[in-house]
Amino acid sequence: MTYLNYRNLIDNLILQNKTTGNDQSEEMINYAKLNIQRMNRLDKTTILNDNWNSFFENLRSNLKWVILTEGWCGDAAQIVPVINKIAEASNGKIEFELFLRDENLELMDKYLTNGGRAIPKLICYDENNIELWNWGPRPKETQDLVNQLKENKVDLNELKTQLHLWYTHDKTFNIQLEIFQRLIK
Repeated sequence: MTYLNYRNLIDNLILQNKTTGNDQSEEMINYAKLNIQRMNRLDKTTILNDNWNSFFENLRSNLKWVILTEGWCGDAAQIVPVINKIAEASNGKIEFELFLRDENLELMDKYLTNGGRAIPKLICYDENNIELWNWGPRPKETQDLVNQLKENKVDLNELKTQLHLWYTHDKTFNIQLEIFQRLIK
């Protein structure tokens, strides 16, 4: 689905007190509500690095990006809007499609992170549908933070708070940087 369709789906499900995915618990629905606010903020405030313009001018072939996501996922709420902004800035050189993880487990299971179905997961294909690389579920610096907090047995709510504070302070810099580095390899 397109980013607009994804956003509309999440918004419409929330109106029905639902979210995407198999877990329709109150906790997951509350995550989805919060994530709508995060995505709204990022849709309005994300500023792309100037390097993207010259990259797209020199891009010789089109790319296809597939992203696995869910509306309840906090990392996806911080990352998917940024990926969408990059795809929009490509002026059609990047085709961008979103797939719900829980409805596409066969695809998801090809991209496990440490044996888990961690999302979001971005997969980049060339114009011949040959996979070039994949990325996710979060920037390395963020993953290092999560690993450190888990190692220190930090409460899950505190971990989530620290994680989202990191995203807020980073202002999408590391997301953009890591995706850009993958593209120029």
